Amino acid sequence: MAKSKQIYVCSECGAEYTQWFGYCKECDSYGTISEEPIEQKNSGFSRGGWQSNTRSGGRADKTAKPRVSLKFSQINNDVQARFPSGYGELDRVLGGGIVPGALVLIGGDPGIGKSTLLLQVANQLSQRLSRILYVSAEESGQQVKLRASRLGVGVLPSEGETTNGNGSKKSKSAPKPEEKPDNDLYVLPETDLEEILRELESLKPQVAVIDSIQTLHFSSLTSAPGSVAQVRECTSALMQVGKRENITLLIVGHVTKEGAIAGPRVLEHLVDTVLYFEGDRYASHRLLRSVKNRFGATHEIGIFEMADKGLVEVDNPSELFLGNRDELAPGTATIVACEGTRPIVVELQALVSPTSYTSPRRSTTGVDYSRLQQILAVLEKRVGIPLSKLDAYVASAGGLGVGEPAADLGMAVAIVASFRDRIVDPRTVLIGEVGLGGQVRLVSQMELRLKEAAKLGFKRAIVPKGQSLPEDIGLEIIAIAKVIDAIIAAIPSERSGE
Repeated sequence: MAKSKQIYVCSECGAEYTQWFGYCKECDSYGTISEEPIEQKNSGFSRGGWQSNTRSGGRADKTAKPRVSLKFSQINNDVQARFPSGYGELDRVLGGGIVPGALVLIGGDPGIGKSTLLLQVANQLSQRLSRILYVSAEESGQQVKLRASRLGVGVLPSEGETTNGNGSKKSKSAPKPEEKPDNDLYVLPETDLEEILRELESLKPQVAVIDSIQTLHFSSLTSAPGSVAQVRECTSALMQVGKRENITLLIVGHVTKEGAIAGPRVLEHLVDTVLYFEGDRYASHRLLRSVKNRFGATHEIGIFEMADKGLVEVDNPSELFLGNRDELAPGTATIVACEGTRPIVVELQALVSPTSYTSPRRSTTGVDYSRLQQILAVLEKRVGIPLSKLDAYVASAGGLGVGEPAADLGMAVAIVASFRDRIVDPRTVLIGEVGLGGQVRLVSQMELRLKEAAKLGFKRAIVPKGQSLPEDIGLEIIAIAKVIDAIIAAIPSERSGE
């Protein structure tokens, strides 16, 4: 008879302990360890099962040969064909398209648009592929259809409708089935993992959407849905079926209050790609960012805009993150940030004002707070600008998170321009990392940044001295070695018109 025992599992990282602790040693979390019952099953293998094959008759086997292992020369090196998702921004983040049989995990805050994005992607795929399955574990079939009708997904407009005299629609006749083709898009409202696995093996879709993994339930486990054991076992079972049947799985994952995907850390290790859907719920644009990708580059971003009919791709994101160039204001500077292999022109805005408090305030939006503190110290120590008793606020236009060091030079120039109440030339971009000694350091992907600036009509670029530059880029290049040289080159000595 199987013996039952208790183990203690951390809900954050999935670490297992034989006794309860109030503190997890693996992820440094408090109060996350809970008790879970397990069954110890007899594996059926004896002590010397596979080990008895290592020696034959008490003497070593001199004719060693592999059973199933292969050399690199024996492995097929054919490139696996990808297929487009119907959205170029998603294909960019995935590394060029969807890989057959891959597991893609998409996380994001509640209401950010994860289900909307995947329902639109499923609709686009169903128009070109044979079978697409949308598993809704959070909504009923009627709720999914209501949301799909708002997005124009799954059905075509019926021609059997007329309007009354007051403008309201009146059904003239029942539409025929062929007038509303579903384009091979199937919906399964189900939370039972075994039923979902049976449907996957029976339907054999090319792509399946699981919305969401935290709501699935495996009846063989006694823990509640969303627990460490449930998420781990459900993901493992889906991965086995997906790899065996060559089904691409797009899995939605909930996030914690810290922004990480809820559940054990092993969830992110099991899947092939991890994407985060980010954005301010009060803003219209959304960012899709890759943090893990076995088939492409990481930290790529795709940009969407939430419209009345769902998510729409943004063709030129640089224009989205550039402020109003008609009305210039003191304290603004333009940088070129790189997200993965994508250059984006962003406007940084700074405001320096006398403080009304004992200690001055520092605030950032879309910019790293510690980088602001560092640049303020460099400007006061190396340039001689008294900022220790002034409030300083820095923000990026559009709220794009700019965390790379190449934005340091633009941030420093914007702060000095606000302090002196000067206007930086709007046709100039600033690219460089500011060191603690006041020097400007080299940055990567300079050619991509300069080409993006030239494409948008900029005329000058202030870059670090010694940076390798392409020829005939169409920009006036000003190479500087110190941050004070960049301030002199970017900020006029007097106000225009004085």
